[in-house]
Amino acid sequence: MSFDAALPVIFMALMGLSMLIYVISDGYDLGVGLLMHRATPEEKDVLIASIGPFWDANETWLVLGVGILLVAFPKAHGLVLTQLYLPVTLMLIGLILRGVAFDFRVKAKSGAKPMWDRLFFAGSMLASLSQGWMLGRYISGFGDDGWNYPVFAAAIALALPAAYALLGAAWLIMKTEGALQEKAVHWARTAWAPVVVGMLLISLATPWISETVRERWFTLPAFIALMVIPLATGIALVVTRVVLDKAIVRGALCWLPFVLLVAVFCLGFVGLAYSIYPYVVIDRLTIWQAASSPAALKVILVGVCISVPAIAAYTVFSYRVFWGKATELRYG
Repeated sequence: MSFDAALPVIFMALMGLSMLIYVISDGYDLGVGLLMHRATPEEKDVLIASIGPFWDANETWLVLGVGILLVAFPKAHGLVLTQLYLPVTLMLIGLILRGVAFDFRVKAKSGAKPMWDRLFFAGSMLASLSQGWMLGRYISGFGDDGWNYPVFAAAIALALPAAYALLGAAWLIMKTEGALQEKAVHWARTAWAPVVVGMLLISLATPWISETVRERWFTLPAFIALMVIPLATGIALVVTRVVLDKAIVRGALCWLPFVLLVAVFCLGFVGLAYSIYPYVVIDRLTIWQAASSPAALKVILVGVCISVPAIAAYTVFSYRVFWGKATELRYG
């Protein structure tokens, strides 16, 4: 493959990586937002403190992913946003609600603070549901010739907030101590079963909803090799549930549930990437059909080589500086 032909593959990989990092990083803080209504007023401050240094920067990866889609795959960008205009708008409204509530609760009087906490929860829920719907529509190739397509998208729209809540609870297990950590363990146990059931049903429905996915996964010898992905996912989920019942998860291994769930998300990403390649929009546009000209991609690649390492370096630096248990919420 020539360098010109490889450029679209490079940009597709960068876009996919950006979206994966976004889903994991913003997923846990959306999950924390979804758990706000279960916490006491004092605990809500700790929940906010646990994501305070990270949540805004986490959304940078979403901007990067969408930016790559726009400049590297303009034809796909037009098609995707045409099909997803309403859920994208709702997602942005949810993210704006989160940002406004996060900042305004700082200055709010004690009587108004619960309202901003509820808006933070509402924004987290709206963004999560919208992302789930968009993912479902994307996987189905934006099919619109039967009731099964919206039902499939709705199932993912309901499953994704549960997955985010589980990831958020795992984050809190890692970042908190004492009674709140014990609550986080309980929240994780509660969210685990719906997530597993949802993943199982969606995994069974996806080959039915997409002939392309069905052919990719259920032909030999590929089927045998690909079984590693669902088996590894199942093992990670089972181990997550087992360790939630162990005392050590409240101490030295408090990070283990979060790492295992990150592995689950990564395995899901690998499965999705295998299912749709070489399409940008499944069954509609390949990466080469949707890509900008090689000359344009080379110019864009220069900018990407500068911006992506800078974003990655800042992300690593911020997590290194603010690593450890969440402390009492303070505003300077």
